[in-house]
Amino acid sequence: MTDSGYEIIKKWELPEILNEISGIAYIGDHRIACVQDEDGELFVYNLKSSKVEKSISFAGGGDYEGITLLGEDAYVLRSDGVIFEISDFQDKSPEVKKYLTKTHQLPGINIEGLCADSDNNRLLLAVKERKNSPLYKEIFAFDLNTKDSNENPLYKVALEDGVFEKVKGKKEKRFSPGEIGIHPKTGEHYILDGSKPKLLITAKDGTPKELIMFQSRDFGNPEGLTFSPEGALYISNEAEDEPANILHITLNRTSN
Repeated sequence: MTDSGYEIIKKWELPEILNEISGIAYIGDHRIACVQDEDGELFVYNLKSSKVEKSISFAGGGDYEGITLLGEDAYVLRSDGVIFEISDFQDKSPEVKKYLTKTHQLPGINIEGLCADSDNNRLLLAVKERKNSPLYKEIFAFDLNTKDSNENPLYKVALEDGVFEKVKGKKEKRFSPGEIGIHPKTGEHYILDGSKPKLLITAKDGTPKELIMFQSRDFGNPEGLTFSPEGALYISNEAEDEPANILHITLNRTSN
């Protein structure tokens, strides 16, 4: 156990094709779907064999930052807020649709976090940066019935909240969300910051509950996060001084 409140259970070093891994989603049967932030390809990685089983092309080059699954469909987020829906993504010829959301039209926005909220039939989008919003971070909802997002965020995370007091530096630099996930057992939101590695855990309504600091020696550049149905937590790191990897970790929570 580290002083930061986590333990690494297992580590998988990834092949070079996933050096820029930016998002992961648990498929099942020890398999994880991965995207990287340069090419429009979805990769299926097998945790048992430690190999990429296959890749699925869904678009051309772009800054792809997040992936999530809902049933047999995959959703991939581009950093400008565009969402790609890959229906029956494991079929030989999956259908791909692209949605230009209202968040895509917001000026100066960079969105990197994506997860499925199956209870409400929607996706959650975590904003990393947005012009003229220095003291809070926004989480938007993408309605899967209407295939669009609201112009107003679902909730805001205030960077002046007491949970961030342990973070040194200017308030506007305290937190930069790069990924979001929903714990399958508790419903809590897990929001990952890769710039200064840490994990914010919030209630369902976005109220901050706990901030867990990560050691940079373990988390070189964490950008992906996913859960197994049982609640096992996986975090992926882009290649830095060592190969890209996926970590299975447990947390030493101080709050419930």
